[in-house]
Amino acid sequence: MIRRINMIRKLIAATCAALALAVLPHAAGAASKEEIDAKVQQATEDFYKQTSAGKALAAKAAGMLVFPEVLKAGVGVGGEYGEGALVVKGSNVAYYNTAAASIGFQFGAQVKSQVILFMNQKVLNDFRKSQGWKAGVDGSVALATLGAGGEISTETVKQPIIGFIFSNKGLMYNLTFEGSKITKLDR
Repeated sequence: MIRRINMIRKLIAATCAALALAVLPHAAGAASKEEIDAKVQQATEDFYKQTSAGKALAAKAAGMLVFPEVLKAGVGVGGEYGEGALVVKGSNVAYYNTAAASIGFQFGAQVKSQVILFMNQKVLNDFRKSQGWKAGVDGSVALATLGAGGEISTETVKQPIIGFIFSNKGLMYNLTFEGSKITKLDR
């Protein structure tokens, strides 16, 4: 009986995920390269204002994936979607989208920004070679949180992939990148 219930839950979750991922990208509308470039530039400036430690890490990173506006919405079943760019040595070199689905108690919508730092060339190369990169499967993203004095924990800065989630109110906590699928866009 428990096995049957688990199978039904998985089927419902898969159906909901497919629906959420199918609806959100169309609702958001595909942005042009120029629109993404402008939003990535603004989000990067906002990110640097949020945390000097993040700015210092970004300067050391092999690449930085910036999603300026990730819309998360749900009523019981939820999903999120955003478009952004991979920045290498100050230039946008490729465009990506991020999408995720969730099930459980949720109601409402929010917009957040996400920055993922690839701290060495190997993890950046692995990401760029992937045909749809999934956080937590293809690479573990250490979520940065600030400690006393606005510094990022010493354990986090040692990780090969570091992620930041923020809004215009500051860094956001208790969020995750796990389950987010990142796919290259043809731009």
